[in-house]
Amino acid sequence: MANRMSKTKIDRLGDRLKKGEITDDDLRLLDTYRVDFSEAFDIVAAAISEKLAVEPTARPAKSTTAISDKLRRESIRLSQIQDIAGCRLIVEDIGVQDSTVELLKTFFENVTVVDRRKQPSHGYRAVHVIVNCLGKSIEIQIRTQLQDMWAEFSEKLSDFSDRAIKYGGGAPVIQDLLSETSEMVAQHEFLEVQFASDFPLLPPWHIDQLDESEDDDEELVQNRQKNLEHFRMRLRRIRLEIYQQLHRVKVRAEELKEGKVDNDIFD
Repeated sequence: MANRMSKTKIDRLGDRLKKGEITDDDLRLLDTYRVDFSEAFDIVAAAISEKLAVEPTARPAKSTTAISDKLRRESIRLSQIQDIAGCRLIVEDIGVQDSTVELLKTFFENVTVVDRRKQPSHGYRAVHVIVNCLGKSIEIQIRTQLQDMWAEFSEKLSDFSDRAIKYGGGAPVIQDLLSETSEMVAQHEFLEVQFASDFPLLPPWHIDQLDESEDDDEELVQNRQKNLEHFRMRLRRIRLEIYQQLHRVKVRAEELKEGKVDNDIFD
């Protein structure tokens, strides 16, 4: 499908959206621009479905408000926005997340990886793979279950309380709680990485004594199982703490909306 709009025309539309000078013609033009991504999106989604044997979840179309807000918030032109169209993959843990990213890099050419685990965006953690297909940027969000839970909660909280929450604004008490919860998710991911690797689970002195006697092998297995169970318990505990923390955020947001607490009080 040929491009219906020139880059200059797209960016002029973006300038009007940024200024809030939006006419009915502009809205129709923006719809046309969004539709131009359909063919590229279908190609990317079909490749994921075929090669990964999973159905990606199509993200809701980026709304006019979301596009306008992004243009105001960032030094970016409309033609440079990379998430006009995209999809989402939810995976079990960080190990599967890493392997999925590597697979996607082999499926597509002209791929850019944005790792929000290394540099979270206001607590948001995920890996985004941007695929250039037919000259269009299609964003694939890969999230672990915990990352997705945090992101979905933050999204709903923004809708319920304050849209600025997603971008580091809103009540400080809510931002502090969300930031703490994101750090808990990061801690869980760190333990997942250790859990997936044999060496960090074994105390160094075991390695030195492996060849000293026949009994060491059985002892090594027992200690390794003990360490594995220890890690499992730590992971379960952190996951529970994350659930509890998100509940506290929800309660505080409800109290703030009803005016029951001051937004700068945190205990």
